[in-house]
Amino acid sequence: MIHLTANRPESKTPMSTATIQVHALPAFSDNYLWTLTRGQDAVVVDPGDGAVVQAFLDARQLRLRAILITHHHPDHIGGLSLLRERWEVPVYGPAAEAARIKLLTQTLEDGAGLDVLGERYEVLALPGHTLGHIAYYSAQGRRLFCGDTLFSAGCGRLFEGTPQQMHASLSRLGALPGDTAVYCTHEYTQSNLRFALAVEPDNAALQARNAEVARLREAGQPSLPSRIDAECQFNPFLRSAVPAVRAAATAQAGEALDDEVAVFAALRRWKDVFRG
Repeated sequence: MIHLTANRPESKTPMSTATIQVHALPAFSDNYLWTLTRGQDAVVVDPGDGAVVQAFLDARQLRLRAILITHHHPDHIGGLSLLRERWEVPVYGPAAEAARIKLLTQTLEDGAGLDVLGERYEVLALPGHTLGHIAYYSAQGRRLFCGDTLFSAGCGRLFEGTPQQMHASLSRLGALPGDTAVYCTHEYTQSNLRFALAVEPDNAALQARNAEVARLREAGQPSLPSRIDAECQFNPFLRSAVPAVRAAATAQAGEALDDEVAVFAALRRWKDVFRG
């Protein structure tokens, strides 16, 4: 395992004993720029808008210690230039996408480990949405920053990868401990739930999640983070082996689906055109 340090204190003072907090910074129409803080130190994941992050840091008088990137799309890296002008901090991201993320200072492969504000994270390679997509998982803190691979009740589009790759990536996430908090980067939950209900209308866990999210969004609250165990109960893209999901995908595809990857692929094609 590679050992990296994502926060290098400017002095020899010990790390704050404060607990890590995770903040959802809204950006664009539906992004969350997840920012971890511990005391006066901060680390941001996928800063698509640097001004939003800098305003948060200024308002709380925080020191940015590192930036974590999951993949190369502009709404995940667009704020790098502004933040690097202000903060000389490491920028971690996928080695496979280094050519497309010019400001990376530390490239990461699957299985790498890094310290984020005193908490250990493992890098997970998750090809599918993009070929080099990675996630950051802390077994210690039970936190997953998964970019655009897994959404609550949904998953990312296959812009570069294959159904086989995305199904394998989602299966890897679904096997994480159930109490792992899922910090994905878009507020897509309600639209994803409408699709999930078209697939499994009689799923009680899905109905409950739909009601919960409606309450949260009506109150102006994020629907995130979710949890791995909850997603396994109602996210159709994690449920390709479930008979009801397979039957719905088969009916939509109009042909026999031989395995879980074929079911997943049919679900993803259906979601791409779904207007429910």
